[in-house]
Amino acid sequence: MQQRHFAPETTAWKVGGMAMAGLAIGLAGLDTYKKGMSALLRGKLNINALMAVAVTGAFLIGQWPEAAMVMALYAIAELIEAKAVDRARNAIKGLLDMAPAQALTLASNGSWVETPVASVALEATVRIKPGERVPLDGVVIKGNSAVNQAPITGESIPVDKGTGDPLFAGTINETGELDMRVTAGANDTTLARIIHAVEEAQGTRAPTQRFVDRFAAIYTPAVFAIAIAVAVLLPVLTSFTWMEALYKALVLLVIACPCALVISTPVTVVSGLSAAARRGILIKSGTYLEDARLLKAVALDKTGTITEGKPKLVAWRVWGDADEASAMQNAAALATRSDHPVSRAIALGLDVKAEEVDSFKALPGRGVEGLINGQRFILGNHRLIHEQGFCGPELEAELAIHEQQGRSITLLADDRRVLAILAVADTIKETSKQAILDLKAMGVTVVMLTGDNAATAKAIAGLAGIDDVRGDLLPEAKLDAIKEMQRRYGATGMTGDGINDAPALAQADVGFAMGGAGTDTAMEAADVVIMNDNLLRVAETVRLSKRTHTILWQNISLALGIKSVFLLLAVFGTATMWMAVFADMGASLLVVGNGLRLLRGAKSPKP
Repeated sequence: MQQRHFAPETTAWKVGGMAMAGLAIGLAGLDTYKKGMSALLRGKLNINALMAVAVTGAFLIGQWPEAAMVMALYAIAELIEAKAVDRARNAIKGLLDMAPAQALTLASNGSWVETPVASVALEATVRIKPGERVPLDGVVIKGNSAVNQAPITGESIPVDKGTGDPLFAGTINETGELDMRVTAGANDTTLARIIHAVEEAQGTRAPTQRFVDRFAAIYTPAVFAIAIAVAVLLPVLTSFTWMEALYKALVLLVIACPCALVISTPVTVVSGLSAAARRGILIKSGTYLEDARLLKAVALDKTGTITEGKPKLVAWRVWGDADEASAMQNAAALATRSDHPVSRAIALGLDVKAEEVDSFKALPGRGVEGLINGQRFILGNHRLIHEQGFCGPELEAELAIHEQQGRSITLLADDRRVLAILAVADTIKETSKQAILDLKAMGVTVVMLTGDNAATAKAIAGLAGIDDVRGDLLPEAKLDAIKEMQRRYGATGMTGDGINDAPALAQADVGFAMGGAGTDTAMEAADVVIMNDNLLRVAETVRLSKRTHTILWQNISLALGIKSVFLLLAVFGTATMWMAVFADMGASLLVVGNGLRLLRGAKSPKP
């Protein structure tokens, strides 16, 4: 008896083959088949409709093994694609969703008890031992330790924490035991808000994804029309039989299935959003991920963006023949007693043993005074010293030099003369100069917009390498400046603190909020939140945007290129259904793998 494919050509074997094929189709793709038939009944031509028509047609013309294999391979491809998208979607959640389920809390009877994090009340006291993760947001009330904040800010270097410093859920306590006061519930921590924001961003469609969706909506009906034309016209115009023409049309349908094209964009965008969040860059939509590459100019606020935002003692010297050691001790003694930011910067910067101060008194708007070892000393600003009659031409010239550099001047004096000059300034961040160089290297024009006085702004801009400086700006003036930059340069970004700069952040094409960790306003005002205050992240966002755009169009080109080759083979060559589904599956795997490349290099921090 003649055999074919290891089975005899008998009715029983044929019926058995059909049954096995039907069972395979049912097990592998019944859901796809149902969706496809439902779509056809509604007159909607989508991927599932393509597969349902192709499988039904192959089964009816006797190509049962191919019909079963097409559905099985399609199901496998769908499963792989779903797993890949889940990997990208869960990349950030897997990194950040690491706050412990239990917290060691202080009970009313003074004992420490393990409590579910969801049940911990605001203002409760929580203890974090070395090596443990912080369970909730809070403020340190006791202890000192180094804390790894990489899960929140992307910083690899641990940050020293002491009394009064903030802690964020999911960060890692490395060295010492810490007690903290809880400031946010489990659903309102910085960690929870980041996860929520990223999930929302992943749910929105980026411009390229919207384009692909619109293209697929035209492409799929067009493929149906071409397949019908092949099935009807080939027997009429060529020597193909009706059965051969129908088979070619079905192969064409399978090849043209736009799975790879449709999956190419979401997996890439989601990977880009997740990679950014792992670096401490929270991008609130795929639109901003794509738009950042178009920026031609970026406006930077000064305080807290380019500078540290904290006064620091940058220079000091004794005046005349005053004794240096005595002058510094007396200045530190008075500064230590004051809670003014400038005084705190002086006390911290001098770091000497302070003398006792008697009859201490604040001089509003001018400084402080007190008795040290029975002698009166004052520590005050230029105005106070001028009122005391101690300002001569030489001293005025010295003070002018500091003031031109944007420094706040404080002077120590006794009842007769000035003893020391101390200069305090908001210092530039270590990363700011490199960040500005990086932006310029990408062809982005950098402009400083600040409410600070022009002299201070110019001094800081000179250190940072910014040529275009605009000072003395109110929030409305910053908004107008952004509009002017958009007219002059094109797409413009704004980088600020998310509070005073809110109008400008909203007007900018892409708004970057600095220092978003724990700041509700920053997360709401900006399109991109830089969680660790690092200005380098702005340039990183632009680079990531360009890389994402490149990979998006690589994937679209791959998907359409592979389809085009096999479409030609289907019409003019000998492409089979098996080849068609392998081509579709291969193209899908290629674009998924290419999109996931964006996740490389963004590693989870280890506890």
